[in-house]
Amino acid sequence: MTETRGPIRLALVDDQVLLRTSLSRVFATEPDFELVGECASASEAVELLQNADIALLDFEAFMSEALRTGYRGKFLVIAGEVGAKDYAHALKLGASGIFLTSEPAPRLVHAARAVAHGEVWIDPHVIQMLAERVPLEEDSHGPTISERERKVLDGIVGGLSNRAIGESLGLSEGSVKAVVQQLFEKTGVRKRGQLVRKALEHAV
Repeated sequence: MTETRGPIRLALVDDQVLLRTSLSRVFATEPDFELVGECASASEAVELLQNADIALLDFEAFMSEALRTGYRGKFLVIAGEVGAKDYAHALKLGASGIFLTSEPAPRLVHAARAVAHGEVWIDPHVIQMLAERVPLEEDSHGPTISERERKVLDGIVGGLSNRAIGESLGLSEGSVKAVVQQLFEKTGVRKRGQLVRKALEHAV
């Protein structure tokens, strides 16, 4: 994780007042977070986000517009039960995390910390939903992936540990680690979460 100086500056963007109020209460007791503001519309949020490290927002918000106006922070999408296509679309737009409203508040705080520090955090239910749709076919413009690498990547997307992947494929944990490293080198990423995101972005 990258080192963060000072409190994590948080902005809430949602058109539902009740949800914003609930979220602000969740983070009010966390000393490493600072709520810089909340708003309901895209026009208000553009200015607000200039002072934020991470934005918590719903699917109706405007990630592309925020990036065009110079926002360099992270996005954590707060979502209900929607379709895999919507989740994949949020990732393609630039979301670093997807959190489901059915999950408990302490888990949201954990997810926000992870995203703020440069990790990709995706709810396991979302990962499973998208994994069922990911063909894991080679991108014609991307690196060549071997059959073994493809199977290991499938396990990573499914949320399995290296040991579990090895057991399912008849490989040692060390062999799986070596394959994961190969995937890192081929895709240009350094973390499993980033690898998952690359795969899930091609879910639809």
